[in-house]
Amino acid sequence: MTSKWTYSFGGGDADGSAQMRNLLGGKGANLHEMSRIGLTVPPGFTITTEVCTHFTETEGDYPDGLNDQVGTAIAKLETIMGAPFGGGQTESKILLLSVRSGARASMPGMMDTVLNLGLNDEAVEILAAETGDERFAYDSYRRFIQMFGDVVLGVDHYHFEDLLEDYKLDHSLKLDTDLTADDWKTLIPDFIEVIENQTGQPFPQDPRQQLWASIGAVFKSWTNKRAETYRRLHGIPASWGTAVNVQAMVFGNMGEDSATGVCFTRNPSTGDNHFYGEYLINAQGEDVVAGIRTPQPLSLAEKENGNLSMPSLEEVMPSLYTELDGVRHTLEQHYKDMQDLEFTIQKGKLWILQTRNGKRTTKAALKIAVDMVDEGLIDRNEAIRRVEPGHLDQLLHPTLDPDAPRDVLSTGLPASPGAASGKLVFSAEDAENWASRGEDVVLARVETSPEDIGGMHVAKGILTTRGGMTSHAAVVARGMGTPCVSGAGDITVDVKAKTLSAMGKTLKEGDVITLDGSTGEVMDGTVATIEPELSGDFATLMEWVDGVRDMAVRANAETPEDAKVARGFGAQGIGLARTEHMFFDADRIIHMREMILAQDVDARRAALGKLLPYQRQDFVDLLSIMEGLPVTIRLLDPPLHEFLPEKKADVEKIAVALGVGVEDVERRAKELHEFNPMLGHRGCRLAITYPEIYEMQARAIFEAAADLAEAGKDVQPEVMIPLVADVEELFRLKDLVVKIADLVLSERGVDVTYSVGTMIELPRAALQAGEIAKEAEFFSFGTNDLTQTTYGLSRDDAGRFLQIYREKGVLEDDPFVTIDQDGVGELVKIGTERGRATRPGMKIGICGEHGGDPASVTFCHKVGLDYVSCSPYRVPIARLAAAQAALGVDAETNA
Repeated sequence: MTSKWTYSFGGGDADGSAQMRNLLGGKGANLHEMSRIGLTVPPGFTITTEVCTHFTETEGDYPDGLNDQVGTAIAKLETIMGAPFGGGQTESKILLLSVRSGARASMPGMMDTVLNLGLNDEAVEILAAETGDERFAYDSYRRFIQMFGDVVLGVDHYHFEDLLEDYKLDHSLKLDTDLTADDWKTLIPDFIEVIENQTGQPFPQDPRQQLWASIGAVFKSWTNKRAETYRRLHGIPASWGTAVNVQAMVFGNMGEDSATGVCFTRNPSTGDNHFYGEYLINAQGEDVVAGIRTPQPLSLAEKENGNLSMPSLEEVMPSLYTELDGVRHTLEQHYKDMQDLEFTIQKGKLWILQTRNGKRTTKAALKIAVDMVDEGLIDRNEAIRRVEPGHLDQLLHPTLDPDAPRDVLSTGLPASPGAASGKLVFSAEDAENWASRGEDVVLARVETSPEDIGGMHVAKGILTTRGGMTSHAAVVARGMGTPCVSGAGDITVDVKAKTLSAMGKTLKEGDVITLDGSTGEVMDGTVATIEPELSGDFATLMEWVDGVRDMAVRANAETPEDAKVARGFGAQGIGLARTEHMFFDADRIIHMREMILAQDVDARRAALGKLLPYQRQDFVDLLSIMEGLPVTIRLLDPPLHEFLPEKKADVEKIAVALGVGVEDVERRAKELHEFNPMLGHRGCRLAITYPEIYEMQARAIFEAAADLAEAGKDVQPEVMIPLVADVEELFRLKDLVVKIADLVLSERGVDVTYSVGTMIELPRAALQAGEIAKEAEFFSFGTNDLTQTTYGLSRDDAGRFLQIYREKGVLEDDPFVTIDQDGVGELVKIGTERGRATRPGMKIGICGEHGGDPASVTFCHKVGLDYVSCSPYRVPIARLAAAQAALGVDAETNA
């Protein structure tokens, strides 16, 4: 039995629905749904994602039965529109088509589109007679030739642009709209000749040949470089494929009573419940989103708020604006989410071309979610599901200080909020190259295109001199959470010369500029920033989040500053305080080096005694800030050579300061040298060799705890022994810690509740977790080192090739960013099960960087961990991810 490959919609009916997005793609499913609920949608049909999968796997073949089903769908379309597709000279009407992609996840601008399909040398004359507008017909034909040549036949668009620009120059014409029908008639044969010269084949005059070539081009675009890059950045599987939507063309460029536009049912930057969008009179859709013409505001309120001079749609076409506003409310009530619409007005009739859940800033996502709960559209759990945890980063970092001096070069459109400073670069390739060297860059372009996606991803900010709030740059930047200023028309960007000019100044590549994506300001130099304040909608959502999640979130912090930030962000304690970071201060490192250079245990103890007061104060600070919450303190972990200098001049300074010979320092460094220090003399192995190090640290911890307990404070220290591979290591070192604790607390006459546990960061430790749990009172999985030791990878070196692995599909994710559930995750699962089998109810968490990765947090929830610990600024991300995990949300698809 032949499968169903095509699904028709239009004329008040539809074969599909919104629930079929996996088969019909997001765009197709919504077109079917809008037809079902009675909106005026240009009729058409959807070719399913399964055809794309077949097409890709067979390298260009179509499944059996597709040709007949497409023929039937076109016949149905001809009946609805009352016009033939590919008619001859005897026809008085003509049916033209658009061919667009539509994956289940929105990928704006990443795949290909063909418009005005069906035009040829005969059809253009029928279209001119039917519309009574010869200029429109021939303009549409040249647009089709140009788009078909570029998208389908691979002829670079500059060939057409050069012809057009030369013609305008020769005839003293400035704008495309200045060209008459006769001008286009003159140019069209030249356009066709370009295609024939570049391809060696005649331009296809058969509309059905055009259609099949265009369908194939859209399917091929699923695997183009920009689409693959976008999928990798957004975690979209290649196996999903794209659908193809074939629709009857409607035209916004048929005169002053026609228009096209893009709009959002709420403001996508702020979340305010106001109709928001842009339109152009006498234009086609690509004119709005491509940024070639600066569009006009949709509403009068937008015009007034933006202090814009161009008339709004509400003023120019008030009845159609009212009709569009009604569609806005219908769609929001139906989908119960903010919608992103595309519309066309053809000769005074409104057509809805597309709707989808609108991309939005995190600030807007929070406001929309909270407001929709207040409006009764959704419940609190749905509001929690709506906000992507990773996007909270947009709210958790500094913004420009409003009182800081600034040298404003220009003000464009505030396309994507946030602040960014960086060195100017003028191409996506340069952005990627500079960023790979650790430079912060701002990408400046006249306008961006989908080919720029790689550079846009690494840029700290994006600036364009053309385009509006719904241009490619604006939409992609908002989706990435990258600050963006678009339409900065007072700025001149010369991409070839790599310069930016404004206000009489010329900046060159490498000069620093600052963008304020919330105001649209572009500034020379670096502008000071301030820390964010989280309140209002954020606080409301986080309160709901904390009422849902059942996994705690702690922070990795060892400085008072980090601990305060973490507690402010809602951390429920410290899951990892790395004590080695405390020794690098200038006042302390000298004593650490004295200890390392010491020749005997007494000398080592003397040096450690000088460090004791510093360590004690460190722990007083952390325990005080985290009063009433647990603080997990990892005893010294790295190998000792890391504390010794490498440069000759520094070695000489240390020798003088400690009163030893240079040769003594060099000899000790040579003794400590290891070929693979990550697997060498570090962690608990150091303490087995030099127990006095952990004795000093344990004394500092419990003296600090005793000081605070005497002051009536609730302190909860947890002492963590790192890099344990065998229970005997932990037995010996736990005994050391407990003896020091008992001695100090007995001397001080106070009671402090404490525990001693270990990091599980070696595969053997995970496998021996049952034995180790006989001594350990808690486990914390150190997934950074556990990933290294499981894969046999150094995370400091693997970056050189992991990206290649991802691009070639060897690995789907970087295992140092998202936990490898099949390998590392299996060890976590085994360690948890075996540990709790020995010690029921054992407290277990993770403290690697994975603790702030939403997908990894979901995994930790499934395994049954008690907490995750992450960097302070990722605490809110982990809180939200933990709540979504409790609600059953898949962190990879946010569904």
